[in-house]
Amino acid sequence: VQLQASGGGLVQAGGFLRLSCAASGRTFSTYGMGWFRQAPGKEREFVASISWSGGNTNYADSVKGRFTISRDNAKNMVYLQMNSLRPEDTAVYYCAASDEDWGPTEKDYYDYWGQGTLVTVSS
Repeated sequence: VQLQASGGGLVQAGGFLRLSCAASGRTFSTYGMGWFRQAPGKEREFVASISWSGGNTNYADSVKGRFTISRDNAKNMVYLQMNSLRPEDTAVYYCAASDEDWGPTEKDYYDYWGQGTLVTVSS
């Protein structure tokens, strides 16, 4: 599967953005999907994940209550709605697909990665 993330940009603290990830391939609905981010000088970290059906979601503690992950299997899309953004959310955001359909939280389970989209939150 090939993934392409979009929707990043510059936003003020307290604002919102919606990231989108378009996936190719007929078997998109069988993949667990995740969003990760990497800030300058830091390791890539988990943000959110969703199971193949959308019935199970997981969030990092730092984004819980502010971010929402969702997917539309008919459109081969996964989304990350980000509200109440903070400067510490600044990072390159990556979408990823896992052969584990339950939506893992660890990046080692993810086999396919998009190119990333930059989110910058100004204070």
